[in-house]
Amino acid sequence: MHEEQVDIRTPEYVSLKFQPAGLGSRAAALMIDQIILTIINISIVVFLFFVLADDNLKLNMFDFNSVLLGFVLITIFVINWGYFFALEYFWGGKTVGKRMLGIRVMQENGHSVTLLSCFIRNLMRIIDMLPVSYFLGMIMIFLHSKHKRLGDIVAGTIVVHERRVKGKKKEKAIEKEIRERGLRQEDLSVEEWTLKQLDTKEWNLVRTYANRFRQLPLSERNHLSKKLADILFPKLGIDMDGKTYEELENTLFLLYLAMREDWEIEL
Repeated sequence: MHEEQVDIRTPEYVSLKFQPAGLGSRAAALMIDQIILTIINISIVVFLFFVLADDNLKLNMFDFNSVLLGFVLITIFVINWGYFFALEYFWGGKTVGKRMLGIRVMQENGHSVTLLSCFIRNLMRIIDMLPVSYFLGMIMIFLHSKHKRLGDIVAGTIVVHERRVKGKKKEKAIEKEIRERGLRQEDLSVEEWTLKQLDTKEWNLVRTYANRFRQLPLSERNHLSKKLADILFPKLGIDMDGKTYEELENTLFLLYLAMREDWEIEL
């Protein structure tokens, strides 16, 4: 059976085809996420029950209950909304449910979701939930040609199935260089939220550097490594003092690995 696909044109004028995530996969992912959130919410309510059951808190109980209940309600709202916002932004467009179903949120231009687009699509979640149990959102996903809910339409995002590479992929020169150096992405001591400060411009610099590295003569290689490190490292809080050229190269390669998951589009 021919799978439904959407054509996405990137800012680099590359046309890519993705399979949009339909109502079934999105509903299943949401169900998993809701189970997780339900467990968290129940834990908060149980905690509240034991706090209110404490005999030492009988004095001014009405005022105390009102304040505590208000605090708990706000906390539950923040957790339920923040769960989707934080995971989708910091985890490459995926929540736990989306990751298990092999789907992700991305911008319509093929890039990872930005802070603004992620905020907008999840802010609109409040409307998509109406009147109950995401009824409006499900109707929109079912009727829309690209299976978008209202939040996706307003934020300019789309939920797609992750692309799978068929067969054995030929190893790139940069991948061979990284493997020979024994580098792993986990070796980069930079927080995920710090990496989010880098945008398309920085990714293009890192990608070009990595792809051209093996073709450059040693003198130009050292010059380019130092120049790129001067641009990127201060933004990430990486100390350059005393680092050799090889150490600069290794850190830039690790940065390439870390950014590739969010920025590189599989052709």
